[in-house]
Amino acid sequence: MPIVTSSAGTRVWFESRGHGPALVLVHGSFSDQRSNWALVMPELQRHFTVHAVARRGRGQTDATVGHEVADEGADVAAVVRALGEPAFLLGHSYGAHVALAAAAQLPDQLRALLLYEAPWPHLIEAAVLAELEAHARRRDWHASAKRFFGGVLDVPPAELEALIASDHWGSILADAPASLGDAQALVRLRFEAGRFAALPMPVLLQTGAASPREFYVTDALARVLPQAHVDVLAGQAHEAMTTAPQRYVEAVLRFLRPLLAGTGEALVA
Repeated sequence: MPIVTSSAGTRVWFESRGHGPALVLVHGSFSDQRSNWALVMPELQRHFTVHAVARRGRGQTDATVGHEVADEGADVAAVVRALGEPAFLLGHSYGAHVALAAAAQLPDQLRALLLYEAPWPHLIEAAVLAELEAHARRRDWHASAKRFFGGVLDVPPAELEALIASDHWGSILADAPASLGDAQALVRLRFEAGRFAALPMPVLLQTGAASPREFYVTDALARVLPQAHVDVLAGQAHEAMTTAPQRYVEAVLRFLRPLLAGTGEALVA
C-alpha cells in the first residue's frame, strides 16, 4: 500500500493488487478506493495490476481544504509516474475529471484514458452547495448525502430510499465529509473541453443509457478528443460498476484488448 508525494506536497496513498498491465483507478464522490470498485475489482485484477488511488481525505491520503480538481490531478499523476511504466487510467464521476486533469499533465505516460460520466460543474447550483455546507456545519451527513443524490444526481425517490436502506449507505455517509470538498472543487472548476483536444491517447467515454446525458461532459469531450469512442451501457445509470459489474468490466476489456494487440501482452481469456 504505497504512498507517494505529489508536486503540491500532498501524500497520496494507493492500493495495488493483481498482475498484468498497469490500470490506475480514480474513484468518484461518496465512495473511496475500495467501495467504488468493490464489485469489479475481483475481475479487473485477473487482467491488470490494478492501482486504486485514495483521493484526498480517504485512506491515508492527506485531507485538504480548498483544493482544486487540478491539484487532485497532480496527485494521480504522481501515482502514475511512481509506477515507472505507462498505464491505463480510469476515472468515475468527479474522479473522471481528476483523471482527465492527470492525463493533461502526463499525456505521454498513458496508454489509454477511460472516463465514466464526468459531471458538468453547473450541475451543482449555488443554492444546493449552500445547503450541503449547512448540513456539514451541523454534521448531518445523512441529510447532506440525501440532498446530493436527490437534488444533484436526480435519483428518483423510490431508488433513493432503496439506496438509503441498502448496505451501501454506510460507506456513502462515511465519505460525505470528503465529498463536500469534491462538490466545492467541482463548482470552482472552469471546464473547457477544448483544453484537452491535443490529448494523444485513445479515450473511452462511458455513459449509462438511463443517465440524463446533459448532466455530463461526455458529448463535449467526444467532439474534441481526436481518439474518442463513446460507449453507452444499456439499462445503466451513473453507477454501472455497482449495478452491472460484469457488463461494466466487459465494456472496459472490449476497449482495451485491441490496444494490447501486437505488444506481447494479453489479457486473461
